[in-house]
Amino acid sequence: MTAETHRQIANDIWSICNLLRGPYKRNEYRKVILPLTVLRRFDCLLAPTKAQALATFNQFKGKPENIIRSVMQSATGYPFYNLSKLELRPSEKGVNSLLDDPSNLAPNLNSYINGFSPNVRAIMERFAFDQQIAKMAEKNLLFKVVQKFASFDLSFSHLTPDQAAMQMGYVFEELIRIGAEQSNEEAGEHFTPREVIKLMVNLLLSPEQDLRRSHVVKTIYDPACGTGGMLSVAEKYIRDLNSEANPLLYGQDWNDEAWAVCRSDMLIKGEDADNIALGDTFTKDAHARDEQGQKRTFDYMLANPPFGVEWKQQQRYIEHERDTLGYNGRFGAGTPRINDGALLFLQHMIDKMRPAAEGGSRIGIVFNGSPLFTGDAGGGESEIRRWIIENDWLEAVIALPDQLFYNTGISTYIWVLTNHKEAHRKGKVQLIDARNHWVPMEKSLGNKRRRIGDPSDRPKDPNYIGDITGLHGQFQDGTTRWVLFDKDGKVVTLTSATSTEPASEGQSWKELVVSKIFDNEDFGYHKITVERPLRLNFNATPERLARLEDETVFKNLATSAKKDEAARLKDIEAGEARQQQIRELLAEFARRHSEQINDRKVFLERLKPIDRELGVRLGAPELKAVVNALGERDENAEICRNRDGEAEPDAELRDTENVPLKESIQAYFEREVLPHVPDAWIDHSKTKVGYEIPLNRHFYRYEPPRELAVIEGEIKALEADIVRLLGEVTA
Repeated sequence: MTAETHRQIANDIWSICNLLRGPYKRNEYRKVILPLTVLRRFDCLLAPTKAQALATFNQFKGKPENIIRSVMQSATGYPFYNLSKLELRPSEKGVNSLLDDPSNLAPNLNSYINGFSPNVRAIMERFAFDQQIAKMAEKNLLFKVVQKFASFDLSFSHLTPDQAAMQMGYVFEELIRIGAEQSNEEAGEHFTPREVIKLMVNLLLSPEQDLRRSHVVKTIYDPACGTGGMLSVAEKYIRDLNSEANPLLYGQDWNDEAWAVCRSDMLIKGEDADNIALGDTFTKDAHARDEQGQKRTFDYMLANPPFGVEWKQQQRYIEHERDTLGYNGRFGAGTPRINDGALLFLQHMIDKMRPAAEGGSRIGIVFNGSPLFTGDAGGGESEIRRWIIENDWLEAVIALPDQLFYNTGISTYIWVLTNHKEAHRKGKVQLIDARNHWVPMEKSLGNKRRRIGDPSDRPKDPNYIGDITGLHGQFQDGTTRWVLFDKDGKVVTLTSATSTEPASEGQSWKELVVSKIFDNEDFGYHKITVERPLRLNFNATPERLARLEDETVFKNLATSAKKDEAARLKDIEAGEARQQQIRELLAEFARRHSEQINDRKVFLERLKPIDRELGVRLGAPELKAVVNALGERDENAEICRNRDGEAEPDAELRDTENVPLKESIQAYFEREVLPHVPDAWIDHSKTKVGYEIPLNRHFYRYEPPRELAVIEGEIKALEADIVRLLGEVTA
């Protein structure tokens, strides 16, 4: 069966939506189409053994459920069965069709669904299909829709069972894709564009040397599997490469409908649907342990976790695991900010890497730009990046074109990680700039206006997926591509060789670097704190004395938190008296010392005898308030020093510098800081190590502005056009 054939079948099925228009919105069609497709496919598969299955059930009726499940699966030859006498087939002799009793179709259809094995019933419950049955019945649509579905033969009896399962999988995936596009506002939560998945799978699997081995078994896991697109494409890649391979698919998602779609797809294709779990990956990891109770690991992992989604609901659980298990758990490296849990998914996947001695694992994950650089040195995101890079797990980061996804137009990036790097990649990270590898969509789908060129999907497309995969495989620093831009800066075409065709008017060719290789340490830095000394002058002027009234410590003297009114008033009265004492002290100081004092030590030495003489005895907080009020920063004043004679830092002049890990902190400080502020020093106790991946900065290319004469000419031309147009209006 060709791609066109299964697409045609999917389009024929989807055409049933014409019956749903009106009562259903466009983004609701999938709620009917997908579950009915599942039911019709299962009905077609079970039809040949229907009589035998019912006879078997009657024979073992009353036995424990596990026995019934075993004998029924043996009778049908599938991991599911149906105990209802009804069938979802056209009315004909010898068939107990649901269509034979139109007036009771709704209860009969519900009864038919309830006759399925528990694994199928669980799927239909998560689809909430009983609600759609009631709705279609109310709108007098149910009979026509079921009748149309019953007319489709989804048995593919002309194919072998394996071929039929594969082709039905293609049909169902195409239905999922169409449904996701129909509801493009929500699609990004559960659906990743197929070309992005294909690129991820290529990057993940193309370096693997053992996939062609006879009957090789590989496990593939997606912790945010949505409708299962990544798992399906990875499986197809392996089977296309080696028909005897045995990829085992595992996934988890906490959205009911997405889980139902994915699990249906697995059952339709004959996979072990029990490996697709429902629930929160963070708080209820369904794949933590295998059947023997051992920690479960995987060969390959892929994910497109939600962008910028907070993890407040799971915060207590995640932070408890972080604090109690440390690196023996999933989140020992740290946790990101509460409003973006993307890096939590990556840590979860890293925890499931197979040990390198056992072959290791490879991970591909889609992120927005935030995980590349968000978070300061010592913060959660930086510490997670540090942990990943210092363990030499990060292999490559690929910048994708924007406007690829259905629910967002932001820039996205694929991270590729592994714990068994090839020898020439050890200690290195490759950055690939694929932001210009796109072609426009014929029709926008939500925010998706572009796609990565893939001739296997659309023959006229350039092979951009192959080119990006090749850049990754070649692992060369400084590789370039020639890009043709139009006058608005949009990509017209991209090629690996210099084009012999001259650019049209308004277009321009540019040679851009698209691959760079870095040492792991290139992404690390020391964040140093640069201090400068505090310098204050003092003067008891009326303006400065007035500032004392605004000092918190001074104001709080005349307040009380006591609930008893009499006691509270007594405290306030005493506080006001204390305030007056301090005012009189400073007034006396002003009479004796009207001059400006440029040394805090001298100021305190002159204030102390007056304080004792008047018996005020300023406390430490009160003295600090006085210093704050009467002191002003003055670069010509003497340095303020502590009891040990060390210079005190001025918090307002404090600054930080990021020093590359490969560079000496002292050498950097002497070169970049001291020439400008000779009195500065480094507070080494505050130095932290940070990591960031400034991909855009590494590929930035300076473009000089246009000549002023050119800009002036364009302005004059515009002015002339405006004058001409005004003349036409007023003529």
